[in-house]
Amino acid sequence: MRISSVLVVCVGNICRSPLGERALAARLDGVTVSSAGLGALVDSEADPDAARAAAELGISLDNHRARQWTGAIGAAHDLILVMEPEQRRSIVQAHPELSGKTFLMSQWSGGAAINDPYKRSMDMHKAVAKEIVTAADAWADRLKGKR
Repeated sequence: MRISSVLVVCVGNICRSPLGERALAARLDGVTVSSAGLGALVDSEADPDAARAAAELGISLDNHRARQWTGAIGAAHDLILVMEPEQRRSIVQAHPELSGKTFLMSQWSGGAAINDPYKRSMDMHKAVAKEIVTAADAWADRLKGKR
C-alpha cells in the first residue's frame, strides 16, 4: 500500500507533533503530512522552546496552529504516528479500526517513547527534537523503500 498521508499525534500539538509533521513533510515528497493532539491546545502556536529547538535543526514551526485529534481525522490518513505507547492505546481503544495504521514515531529508531518536553528545560527540548528528526529520517527511509 502506498502511503499518501501521515498524521503525527502527541498531546498538546504544540511541541512534538508539529516538529514530527514538519520533519516528515520535508523528507517525503508527494505525501501530505499533518498533526493533531489528543488534548490539543487548539489554535495555539508551537511552543517557543520547541520552535527554537526545531530551528536549530533547520526546521521551521512557523504558522503552526494546534488542532484536536478526532477519529475522523485519524481515519482520513493512511498512517498515524504517535509519540508514546499510551497514545496508541488510547487511539486504538476508542477507534479499533485504526489499530493497523497507528504506530510509534520511533518504530524504526529504537521504539522508545518520545517524552513530552512541554514546560521542561531547553536541553530536554533539544534532545526530543533530535529524537523526532531521527525517527522522521527512519520513517522516511522505510516509506521510500530504503529500509
